[in-house]
Amino acid sequence: MTATGASGRGVLDRIERLGNRLPDPAILFVWLLAFVWVISAILAPVEFAELDPRTKQPVRVVNQLTGPAIAGFLTRMVRTFMEFPPLGTVLVILLATGVAEHSGLFSAAIRALLRRTSRKLLTPMLLLVAVLSHSAGDPGYAIVIPAGGAMFAASGRHPLLGIAVAFAGASGGFSASFLPSSLDPLLQGFTQQAARIIDPDARINPLCNWGFMSASALLLIGVGWFITDRIVEPRLAGVAVDGEPTDASSMPEAPAAESRGLRMASIAAASIVAAMVLACWPVNSALRDPGGSLIAPAAPLMQMVAPMLFILMLVPGIAYGAVVGTVKNHRDVVQAMTKGMGGVSYYVVMAFFAAQFTAAFTQSNLGLLIAIKGANALEAWRLPAQVTIGGIILLTAAINLLIGSASATWALLSPIFVPMLMAAGLSPELTQAAFRVGDSSTNIITPLMPFFPLVVLYARRYTKGAGSGTLISLMLPYSMAFLVVWSLLLAVFWTFRLPLGLQAGYTYSR
Repeated sequence: MTATGASGRGVLDRIERLGNRLPDPAILFVWLLAFVWVISAILAPVEFAELDPRTKQPVRVVNQLTGPAIAGFLTRMVRTFMEFPPLGTVLVILLATGVAEHSGLFSAAIRALLRRTSRKLLTPMLLLVAVLSHSAGDPGYAIVIPAGGAMFAASGRHPLLGIAVAFAGASGGFSASFLPSSLDPLLQGFTQQAARIIDPDARINPLCNWGFMSASALLLIGVGWFITDRIVEPRLAGVAVDGEPTDASSMPEAPAAESRGLRMASIAAASIVAAMVLACWPVNSALRDPGGSLIAPAAPLMQMVAPMLFILMLVPGIAYGAVVGTVKNHRDVVQAMTKGMGGVSYYVVMAFFAAQFTAAFTQSNLGLLIAIKGANALEAWRLPAQVTIGGIILLTAAINLLIGSASATWALLSPIFVPMLMAAGLSPELTQAAFRVGDSSTNIITPLMPFFPLVVLYARRYTKGAGSGTLISLMLPYSMAFLVVWSLLLAVFWTFRLPLGLQAGYTYSR
């Protein structure tokens, strides 16, 4: 395995060195903010021929270093941060996931699914559980990956294979899922804000990629199954397991209380879904828009995605905890919410600087100017739209090797990609889907992804000599296969105009 890992170590080391030279994403936005200020001052006197599609007047860059502009920036700083679209969504959902995680619901549900799987179907079931774990947040890394290693070991297969399969599903297929997750409204917030550079009234549905991502989940499970059995498992045949024992005791039977708790949580979740269906059923339901639609962006139901995810995680989490004893009173619920918010501090810091950069970038009109010039360049090059989207996927995949956070990457790229492609006639929903393909596919081969070192530690439990080279050599087939077939799936969706999601199209026109 040392020799196998060494084959990719040179590239891996270069990626690590380059990534380590980058500033932290939060500070990167500070640098970009300063860059916007300086460039806006330089370009403000320049007269451009490009026309603002909103006013039909020539685009003028607004100097952000004048006294009034700086005063306005400081005056609006707090409001800019508080009104940053993705911030509230993330904070609300994390309150509920904190309860579901700390009550033990997430870990119990994941173990239950894996425990009931036969050896033949272990690979696709583990991939399915890993893909679905996105809705639960970090437990996909903290629970599914080590559980995958234990389950494969208990079934007589190599434990590193189980770790690779779970990592591929949880991280390589990060955006693919049948279930809505906090990632959907988070990315939608950035996309909508970027779209308003071109169209101030743009409304993006939080589930605008749901159809494509549901199909993606099926595809990646099938492709991951093939890669596991035909490529990765044969390569592990001669690799010794010289770490922890690999017996069936790694996954003991569930205690009776845990089983009762899962039943109660399932009943609670089903009751919430049933209540929502009943509330939506009447033609005059308050959850419909004035035209009677449930899925239009203006429909209250579509604006309740984050609150509904909050309820669907909070109530079952409390129900499970009440049965198993991890939630005894309201204080335990509050404490679990507090713990759930503990890990969000870094995101809040990053969001503060991202919000200031995005606001200055928009107010300076630099984003609009880049979008129109980029659209004109695309038109002059006469590249097929599919080639342009393919370039977005590849560029995102490359950038993801250096910036391991999806939210940080999209906060950086969306103000450029979304309006530029809107000006070229491509929809924000399509651009977001392309970003999600590129961003997810290379998660599993970059050591700069926050959970990558943790997965290496999981591998060392079973094979003492495992390292970063070991892991990247295992994950590279998954990464490349996911990138290719997922891009092809987007092309198929586009060709046959299959629905990307709710209220989502492939073209944009004013």
